[in-house]
Amino acid sequence: MNASLTTSLLNAVGDDGSVEANADLGSHTTFRVGGRAAWFVTATTFRCLQEVLALLPPGLPRAILGNGSNVLVADAGFDGIVIHLSGEFDEISIDGTKVSAGAGADLPRVARRSVEAGLSGFEWAVGVPGTIGGAVAMNAGGHGADMAASLSFVRLIDGMTREERIATNEQLQLSYRSSNLRSTDVVLSVEINLHEGDREAGRTRLHEIVAWRRANQPGGQNCGSVFTNPPKGPSAGALIDRCGLRGFRIGSAAVSEKHANFIQADPGGTASDVLEVIATVATTVLAQRGVSLHTELRVLGNVPHLPDGLLSSVIR
Repeated sequence: MNASLTTSLLNAVGDDGSVEANADLGSHTTFRVGGRAAWFVTATTFRCLQEVLALLPPGLPRAILGNGSNVLVADAGFDGIVIHLSGEFDEISIDGTKVSAGAGADLPRVARRSVEAGLSGFEWAVGVPGTIGGAVAMNAGGHGADMAASLSFVRLIDGMTREERIATNEQLQLSYRSSNLRSTDVVLSVEINLHEGDREAGRTRLHEIVAWRRANQPGGQNCGSVFTNPPKGPSAGALIDRCGLRGFRIGSAAVSEKHANFIQADPGGTASDVLEVIATVATTVLAQRGVSLHTELRVLGNVPHLPDGLLSSVIR
């Protein structure tokens, strides 16, 4: 542990956030398993974020973490810095049909605020437990819509050069669960353009989506959908189910009995068990159905070797 960097981070953050060395990182994710991070920094202002980025050595691994709903932390931990954006990054403002939101704003809160403002087009996000920043990076979506359907532009800062820029919807090249954001890009805020709607109809739609999610998807320790759906044919969940893997377990992790594209982690479980289940599911689906599955989730830290192309993103 670099004590001098810890001290520098504490001085830079001041009253605009917090710094924790050797932080329990797994508890900051919805899987709630995995190891520790060398540093976990919460930045509540843009000034604070700039100061923190300016201090980081070029070779230090770094990651931005929202609500941790699409992340698995390796049991060995993450030997770098994790930055969580809060405070002014949580702010939401509405001007006509335009909604501006900071990268840390919760998707369900943006969905509800837009409906209460008499707007429509973002109701789908009420059931997604992530943040706007993460939703842009992976073009999150559900219920027939996604970020690409309403995103106007995003404000970014390069985590290495600290250069700021604006990227439009077209420039981001959003596609199914992906964008062309660089690994060094940090989302600061976004603007989405919605359309006028009926407030009561919007409230009803929100209720329907939440009810559907509760009826069809499990709660507890999971990251949401693990695998992206193949471009053709049955969904990832249907493929896993047809292979008889619903309820399949290795150690402290199991394929959900409620939805086969969810993997549940037991309290006190391990990331290695989750990864073994992921690898076994993918191998079985390929052998029995001839379809290669790929994950949606990001992995932080060093993990055992897994089949090539299985993990969409690993930050070591």
